[in-house]
Amino acid sequence: MPTEITLHQQTRRLELAFDDGQRFVFSCEFLRVLTPSAEARGHGPGQETLQVGKRAVSILRVEPVGQYAVRLVFSDGHDSGIYSWDLLYNFGRHQDTLWQSYLDLLAAAGASRDVA
Repeated sequence: MPTEITLHQQTRRLELAFDDGQRFVFSCEFLRVLTPSAEARGHGPGQETLQVGKRAVSILRVEPVGQYAVRLVFSDGHDSGIYSWDLLYNFGRHQDTLWQSYLDLLAAAGASRDVA
């Protein structure tokens, strides 16, 4: 369970501190491209949509969803992902691997982190 959530607008980062002492800092881009929304993840394997051109995205709002998650409202209009505490904790623990996998997918697709 998070004990602190801080949105750093200028650096486009979201910082979370958890009750076990772990602290994670995520770029808005990271959270946007790894959105758990069905719009991006699809409804099964192979239905994912690669998120491109999100380097400059920011988070406009962090909205609570019950006691278990937040909904992030992004500057590109995306707002359908529900980020559970477990998901965010997992993102934090595996951030480097997840980010590298995303970069590998971008490269394989010949896509860019920048808006075309």
